[in-house]
Amino acid sequence: MGCDRRRRAEPLQRLAALLTRLPGIGEKTAMRLALSLVKADGDYVAALADAIAGVHRQLGLCEVCFDLCTGGTCERCRDRRRDHGIICVVAQPQDRMAIERTGAYHGLYHVLHGVLDPLGGVGPDELRVKELLRRLQGDSVREVIVATSPNVEGDATAVYLAKLLRPLGVQVSRIASGVAVGGELEYADMNTLNRALADRRAL
Repeated sequence: MGCDRRRRAEPLQRLAALLTRLPGIGEKTAMRLALSLVKADGDYVAALADAIAGVHRQLGLCEVCFDLCTGGTCERCRDRRRDHGIICVVAQPQDRMAIERTGAYHGLYHVLHGVLDPLGGVGPDELRVKELLRRLQGDSVREVIVATSPNVEGDATAVYLAKLLRPLGVQVSRIASGVAVGGELEYADMNTLNRALADRRAL
């Protein structure tokens, strides 16, 4: 009887352990989620498993801006109605999503997939900086908005990009401090992000 109980518990422990690897999920939350999935409807569990697998099968990076997309180029980079003379540089796809929700920005994006963090071993070579420089060849881009979060790493990344981009002859601006200092961009409300974009300052 004891062996049967341990065998039944092992899949639950394994699932909870895997869930703890997700950001913001501790051991207790992971176990609550795992137990919830055990009790959930079988169709829902199958749909969830298929959706998770589908993320890896179908999602890739846009070959232009490096945002997540389901094809070679994302819909924003393909959209001729957007202003292709402005590029908003963000750290992660979720930051792009937050800005896009405001409906106030109609240019293009560039996703770095991180910010400078020397102590964490993240330098310019670990980010999509070279790809950004390639996009600025020619004279089609007139402004780059650096929209990294207003914390130590985000500010350091903004200063680095400004020094790198200014000699290329493009205007480099930073989103305004309507976003709380030390905060994360993805959690800012739409009005705050709207104001931060509208009141951006030169770097």
